[in-house]
Amino acid sequence: MCGICGLYSPSGAPPPAVVDAMRARIRHRGPDQGSTDAFGACVLGHQRLQVLDPELGYQPVANERGDVVAVFNGELYNFPELRRDLAARGHEVRGRGDTPVIPHLYEEYGPAFVERLEGMFAIALWDAAEQRLLLARDRLGKKPLVWTRLDDGTFAFASEVKALLTVPGVHREPDLSALDSYLALQYVPGARTGFRDIHRLSPASVLIVDSTGEREERYWHPHAHVEQLSDEAWLERVRDEVTAAVRARLASDVPLGALLSGGIDSAVVVALMAAASAQPVRTFTVGFADARYDERAFARAVAQRYATQHEEIVLEPDAAATLPRLAEAFDEPLGDEAALPLFLICEAARNEVTVGLVGDGGDESFAGYERYAAAALAEHVPRPVASAGASMLRRLPAGRRERRSPIFRAARFLEAAAVPRAERYGRLMQVFTLQERAELWSAAAKAEIGTLTSAGFLLGAPPDEGTTGLQLLDLNTYLPGDLLPKSDIASMAHSLELRSPLLDRRVVELGLSLPDGLKQEGRTGKIALRRAFAAELPPEVAARGKSGFGLPLAEWFRGDLQPLARELLLDERARSRGWFRPEAVERLLSEHAAGRADNGHRLWTLTMLELWQRTHVDVSAGATVA
Repeated sequence: MCGICGLYSPSGAPPPAVVDAMRARIRHRGPDQGSTDAFGACVLGHQRLQVLDPELGYQPVANERGDVVAVFNGELYNFPELRRDLAARGHEVRGRGDTPVIPHLYEEYGPAFVERLEGMFAIALWDAAEQRLLLARDRLGKKPLVWTRLDDGTFAFASEVKALLTVPGVHREPDLSALDSYLALQYVPGARTGFRDIHRLSPASVLIVDSTGEREERYWHPHAHVEQLSDEAWLERVRDEVTAAVRARLASDVPLGALLSGGIDSAVVVALMAAASAQPVRTFTVGFADARYDERAFARAVAQRYATQHEEIVLEPDAAATLPRLAEAFDEPLGDEAALPLFLICEAARNEVTVGLVGDGGDESFAGYERYAAAALAEHVPRPVASAGASMLRRLPAGRRERRSPIFRAARFLEAAAVPRAERYGRLMQVFTLQERAELWSAAAKAEIGTLTSAGFLLGAPPDEGTTGLQLLDLNTYLPGDLLPKSDIASMAHSLELRSPLLDRRVVELGLSLPDGLKQEGRTGKIALRRAFAAELPPEVAARGKSGFGLPLAEWFRGDLQPLARELLLDERARSRGWFRPEAVERLLSEHAAGRADNGHRLWTLTMLELWQRTHVDVSAGATVA
């Protein structure tokens, strides 16, 4: 696991000292080793976290002639078979790990070599003979890679935006259109970042850069396979694929454990780890004093069943003190509050292990979100009835004040059912509505943004019918835009590698292919996963619905976070930026403080945006954080 970065200049040799500075900003991703290596027009940098082959797994890696070199971030789970295939073809592959196979595979297959990789990865490869740089990301976008062009034509890339911001001449202007999308969805979707001239490489894509420019090619799309199987045959396949995915992710030369929530996904992962491990599995669980957000009892049931070496971390964090640390780690705007507990549990787990398996991806792969059921149910509710019902529920105090209350959630569902089908899923996902954003932005900001668009438009239409279409939509938007960056940044900030067996490519495609009856029954999702592993799960865990990391944001923004939010969002520095109408921000704060509405999630989203601006935009431009 590593951080990678570099420069390519078609007109000369880039300065290695600049890459040294880039590496320094992402040292947390790989504190064990690092180097900057110049190859004429290209300079490659890396920081390595030693996980496999500590002695001979150093980077960069090269072919026998030394004219193909690469740096790599991630893990390849099929590297043993790749090494055997390359050896049979006459290649001398260094060491016994995964990274050295990359230049040899490129020699054999050219840019299409990425199609043979199974795992999580971001790769930068320099082909001296062709004088071209190749960047590649894994199929689902687990490992990040961002890039930009300087005015002189120099191309810069890195694992994290903060490394690019050290490069002289990088443009740092915020992209207000992207930030409007962030307010709608709590993340910036697609290939954009919060910066106008900094871009993400899309998942499952290769970017080829040479003297003629850059061109991006997609090498994989998730899709369902239509097969006629009995339910038991499908469940047997689920057991086989998930078990294989977990076992493939146990390869490590350093201590390994699991982040165990109270949900079914991580419970299945821990059960399979325990079955494959001779020693007790190390497990880590986060909990809160507030029982509504605490899942320790469910996680404890799994830990006891499998006699894991279990550690519970009770979070009563000083949120006001922790938020600047979170903002420092997240150099792209992210309003997902689950980043905070994940950040803290990763910090605690890193004291004991270097690698952790997680249950990420179970909801996308096996259709676990209640919103999938809500979208299906909305088809049967007449829109006028839904509109009237939503208005009635919003007039009730519980329909405005508590996001987790049944009445609040029912109102949100009816509001989605009341809009056209194309807008419905976006309504279920949005943070700020189109009207709320129109009222929030200043006239000058709206003029710069142009036409404000709905969350449904930003997400686009599902690429298929029914639940499968919504799974595919999340795999293309929410997963790479929110969940995977959250997981990567929160863990790598503490030099912890997370592995996600339920996001194995074969598991994902199997989950997409399941018949609807093995995806959801009523509001209950992940039917196949529950049935396939029912014998391995404590009954109270197997029967649980979707929960997930949550924070008591409503209470925090009426308590400890209220002064911080008010100061950040309404001080002279924020006002002088001219983005938001102060009276609209004041209304959000006042309504929430008085208990007339639950604006906790919106205030969190705005607070993290302001901290991002101060930490990564203003500071990069020479200002100081106040």
